[in-house]
Amino acid sequence: MTPSYAMPMPLDVRLMTLVTSVLGWAFVAAVLMAGGMWAVRHPVWSIKAIEVHGDLKHQNEVTFRAHMASKLRGSFLTLDLAEVKQVFESVPWVRAAVVERAFPNRIRVTLQEHQAVAWWGQDGGSRLVNRQGEVFEASAEDDETDVLPQLAGPDDQASRVKALFERLKPLFDTVDTPVQRLELTAQGSWRAVLDNAANMELGRGEPADIEARVNRYLSTIGQVTQQHGRRVLSADLRYPTAYAVRMQGVTTVDPSAPKPPTAKPMPRPAPKPVTPAAAKPVAKPVGATTH
Repeated sequence: MTPSYAMPMPLDVRLMTLVTSVLGWAFVAAVLMAGGMWAVRHPVWSIKAIEVHGDLKHQNEVTFRAHMASKLRGSFLTLDLAEVKQVFESVPWVRAAVVERAFPNRIRVTLQEHQAVAWWGQDGGSRLVNRQGEVFEASAEDDETDVLPQLAGPDDQASRVKALFERLKPLFDTVDTPVQRLELTAQGSWRAVLDNAANMELGRGEPADIEARVNRYLSTIGQVTQQHGRRVLSADLRYPTAYAVRMQGVTTVDPSAPKPPTAKPMPRPAPKPVTPAAAKPVAKPVGATTH
């Protein structure tokens, strides 16, 4: 029996077969792509509603949804959720947003608002600090923010300033002189202003150091003001074991501790003749008596 052999296909026939196969698959891919594009753009996938969840105190929900709907780009299938998240978090008072698709044509958004605990920076600004110690910018025109204290310092130190404020607040509250403003200067020193307008130089150091100075001041300042019968205008707590206060017409240093080593006595000016009606009290240390 004579064996049979398959004759190889001519080159031109093989090329034609290959081209036909490629064109066929390309046509199928184009049809599928066109069908996919049509399906994606079909009105059934258009965003029909935005569900907003969360505790909204500073946003009108109806106005908020209408405003945000105009910023969405794409359909239910093509919407970039990361981009939508950024859009929602750019809204004043919104701290965080969780965005999800809700089949077949809705977007579900859960919002977390900032909870302001203090103003930040200079008086009259629009920046606040939240419970997490983060600085944010928002328009605030309600009674809730009118009573907030003022904190200030480098932006990256906001949580540190907030923490010290929360540590000092109960100390000053016990003597009915709440802290109205607390500032961390660029040089690293702390300053406070009380609600009676008294200015406090708290100095540098760790929170425990500042707290110790404040406790030392508060433990004796009542005796000092009672003795002189004057209101405290300012106090300097930067002395190692003492403090100095300035009252109306009186400057005094706590007598229970020596002056700082670097302190130098100021020369006493020559007395000027004044009438008794115009005479003012002479500055004296606490506990001294006039003759």
